[in-house]
Amino acid sequence: MIHHKVIVEVAVFSIEAALSAINAGADRIEFCENPNEGGTTPSYGSLQTLIKLTDVPIFPIIRPRGGDFFYTNNEFECIKADVLLCKELGYPGAVVGLLTMDGSIDVARTKSLVELAAPMEITFHRAFDRCNDPIKGLEDLIQAGCKRILTSGQVPNVVDAMPLIKKLIEKAAGRIIILPGSGVRSNNCKQIVQATGAIEIHSSVRKAVPSQMKYNAPSMNENMISMGVDEAEIKKMLAELV
Repeated sequence: MIHHKVIVEVAVFSIEAALSAINAGADRIEFCENPNEGGTTPSYGSLQTLIKLTDVPIFPIIRPRGGDFFYTNNEFECIKADVLLCKELGYPGAVVGLLTMDGSIDVARTKSLVELAAPMEITFHRAFDRCNDPIKGLEDLIQAGCKRILTSGQVPNVVDAMPLIKKLIEKAAGRIIILPGSGVRSNNCKQIVQATGAIEIHSSVRKAVPSQMKYNAPSMNENMISMGVDEAEIKKMLAELV
């Protein structure tokens, strides 16, 4: 039997972080901006630049703002425009997440985005963790045509939700990929895969990157760090999953 290694997706918040993660061996990148908002849509300039720098699959997140996942009509128009932009630029996939006011999956809007994006793959992000019924949500997203669901199992750390992840993977029965994420590291990734049957995992392996500037204005008191990725940790994770 040929052993297929688990696909490791890394969430990044800049072009340089994306290239670092790819350099460390990441199989796929979720490309975001604004880590303090939980990730929002990268700028047009970032999207146009990164696609030319690598052949590794990059999936930009399409999220017009931080906060909840219930969007106005204007925000939905913005989401559609950004999905089309990613498609035009040649991205192989994008990441979206839309809920209705009562916490159900917004099936109609999600389905329309899947159709608009085709042949791009659509991953439904951790908005899923805030839906009112994960089992119904799973069926809703299969119906909508999503390729995968990024989830921590409706708790902050996926390690605490392995029974639900396993149940979702079993119920999905190959119709959609369940992508466990949030708290995935080299010291637990193997355990998560073995306990749930996951074939892909997601991690942000964040690492603060100090400023490269030689001059820092002493009158300004903020710490000029940016959000990078921990290449050594990515390599350790990949080694665990061979």
